[in-house]
Amino acid sequence: MSTMPSSGRTKFKPKLKEKTWNPEIEPLLFKRWQEEGIYRFKKESGRPVFSIDTPPPYVNTPIHIGQAYTYVWMDVFARYRRMAGYNVLFPIGLDKNGLPVEVQAEKTFKIAMHETPREEFIEKCKIILQESGDRSLDTFKRLGLSCNSWRLQHEIGGLYETDDPEYRRLTQETFIEFWRRGLVYEDEKTTNYCPVCRTTISDAEVEYVEEETTLNYIKFRVEETGEEIVIATTRPELLCSCRVVLYNPSDDRYQHLEGKHAVVPIYGHRVEVRPHPYAKPEFGSGLVMICSFGDYSDVRILRELNLDPIYAIEPDGRMNENAGAYRGLKVEEARRRIIEDLKAEGLIVKAERIRQRRPICWRSKNPIEFVPMKELYLKQVEFKDEMLRIADEIEFFAPESKQILIDWINSVDIDWVISRRRYYGTEIPLWYCEGCGYTYVPEPGRYYQPWREKPPIDKCPNCGCVEFRGEERTFDTWFDSATSEVYILGYLWDKEFFHKNFPCTLRPQGKEIVRNWLYFTMLKAYLLFGKAPFKKAWIHMHVVDEEGRKMSKSLGNVIDPQEAIERFGGEAFRVWSALEGNITRGDIRCSFERIKGNSKFLTKIWNIARFISSFPQVSEDYELASLDRMILAELNRLIEKCRLGYEGMDVHASAEAIRTFTWSVFADHYIEAVKSRAYNRSGRFSPELQRGAWYTLHTCLKVLLKLLAPICPFITEAIWLELYSEKSIHLQAFPEERPEWESEMVDILEQFMEFNNSIWRYKKEEGIALSQEIDATVYAAEDLKPIAQDLEAMHRIKELRFGKPNLESVEAIPLSETVFIMK
Repeated sequence: MSTMPSSGRTKFKPKLKEKTWNPEIEPLLFKRWQEEGIYRFKKESGRPVFSIDTPPPYVNTPIHIGQAYTYVWMDVFARYRRMAGYNVLFPIGLDKNGLPVEVQAEKTFKIAMHETPREEFIEKCKIILQESGDRSLDTFKRLGLSCNSWRLQHEIGGLYETDDPEYRRLTQETFIEFWRRGLVYEDEKTTNYCPVCRTTISDAEVEYVEEETTLNYIKFRVEETGEEIVIATTRPELLCSCRVVLYNPSDDRYQHLEGKHAVVPIYGHRVEVRPHPYAKPEFGSGLVMICSFGDYSDVRILRELNLDPIYAIEPDGRMNENAGAYRGLKVEEARRRIIEDLKAEGLIVKAERIRQRRPICWRSKNPIEFVPMKELYLKQVEFKDEMLRIADEIEFFAPESKQILIDWINSVDIDWVISRRRYYGTEIPLWYCEGCGYTYVPEPGRYYQPWREKPPIDKCPNCGCVEFRGEERTFDTWFDSATSEVYILGYLWDKEFFHKNFPCTLRPQGKEIVRNWLYFTMLKAYLLFGKAPFKKAWIHMHVVDEEGRKMSKSLGNVIDPQEAIERFGGEAFRVWSALEGNITRGDIRCSFERIKGNSKFLTKIWNIARFISSFPQVSEDYELASLDRMILAELNRLIEKCRLGYEGMDVHASAEAIRTFTWSVFADHYIEAVKSRAYNRSGRFSPELQRGAWYTLHTCLKVLLKLLAPICPFITEAIWLELYSEKSIHLQAFPEERPEWESEMVDILEQFMEFNNSIWRYKKEEGIALSQEIDATVYAAEDLKPIAQDLEAMHRIKELRFGKPNLESVEAIPLSETVFIMK
């Protein structure tokens, strides 16, 4: 029990010595957390597991502002759930597979992947990855992420890397299972192909850009009549692969052409003219040529009409022998040359500039082409109904983001091409018998590299041949990534734990990868386990600049989170992330000024804590005044708001509730009102009421620190350790509403704040100092009578009465509807 000071003589000194929050403390606190292992995943804790499948950032690219923002939110989810009693599985992963490192290796070492021995190229990739080091991790550490471990470990909760042999082993095991169940097949199909990446890509990896291009109106000749017809196209370089000309069945201009043939200019071959609803009378001339292949529509229509394609573009992006004189030219050059030749022959009627959506590779941003490739496919089209069903098993935050997934599932019309012609990725575990072509699939259990090792059998079980050819292709990186939740839940090391805790609790990710990462994870989970991979999906939008524009180097509006952290500290970045808005509802605007502005809340918290630290902590011999009961009842409501916000994955709602209470209610009104009683220099309050003020101040601060701890782990920890405990605040339970704090006094809160604002406004207008006595009679609402003593001391009111004065008999100045002053 604290010794009771004598009123009026005690000097109250703050226990928090620093006058303001110092971000230099942050790395020291982070180091302490790691040394104490307070976030380590303890499998045998007995608590229910809350698992978070975080998106692993790519290691050789800096963490961008959007990643920093959203990882802060993920960390808030993890911290809250720990305090709510969960055993939180929150591992960090690093993505090292695929194109980014290959492209960087080509640039750095000035080599081409397909012209470099595979072993040598892979070593170059490893050099790039090694030099990249832990740049991503450094940013996350500065932000105070509470991941289970920062060391690569083959155990539940350990840091993982997607190029680790254990991770790749899991990917291969899922493929082996799909192969044995007949879910994988090889076929030659027209597929999306990126000439820059030199590999097949799935529909989910295709993006679209609006671009300006030229629509060329070209003369064709009708073979049977000799008349000229005009066809508009943006891809004249594909004239050699034209297979049919279409017009709309309702277009009266071309009804006479049905069954006739058009002669293709430059090349001279004849193609049928036929009606089809794909042709739009209002576009171009109303006639459209279908080639193999200019876009997805060409692919679909040639399949529908059962016409064999004529391929004109090679995988290297150059025209082939079907292009005739344009063979060997790149697509853009061939287009330019053929337009020149058409003009020379008088076959260009006109050219106009139009805007169109063009498909591009999501990695290289290069236009894709459609070429025939023999690839491996995983069945998905036949499971669309099941995908829609298990989508209903997942709770989405925000709920409307679910529609992104539904729209994608409904658009799927071709199986997933899972093989890639790249080097740095998980190898497809297949060998082919040189004698009979038999495909050998190994037993699961280890990581295989067929391109560099012999199969684990001596001879072909089909023909006895001892010569095999190892598969050289790798998996689509999404085939790797789409098993992340299976990996983090320990499928490889602890099947019992996995089956007990699958599905994973939460998948947080961006809306732009719903169609690949979320969807492919769902597909694989359904095929492997028959159910959804997650209970919840948190889908976020983007962080944009002050004007709402996407950040890009070309616009010069990129904000580096590392710079923001250096300037303002990790905690300032975190509090901005929470207070700026709810990123599941819309894009978040960012600027250094916004981060700095929101960081002022940290100064407010520190000042409040420093003030409260001046007073002793008491646990007995205190009496709560009505004012104390009012603020404690409001504190109960704040606890409820915060819990609902955190439970609903809305960090912004919790943060805004905390800031509003702390700044606009607790600091501005309660603390100002209770100061006189807490100091009690005049001796007008009883010792018990003075101690009641101390108790309430410390109680509110302790609860506020706990409510804020998931969002602001550094400042809350620093204050907590200095004032309240040697044990981390992050090991405390999340606050719960206290029935004994409920009070009808909370109903007068608004009137209390209105009264204060009225008096402060009056003093300012009259030039009266806030500490100066009001030498007049003040009338307040009757409901405020229980807090009269605190109000009189707070505002130094000479005489305080309650109710309304008789305005007809006395001269009263109205300060508000319920506050009057009579001089």
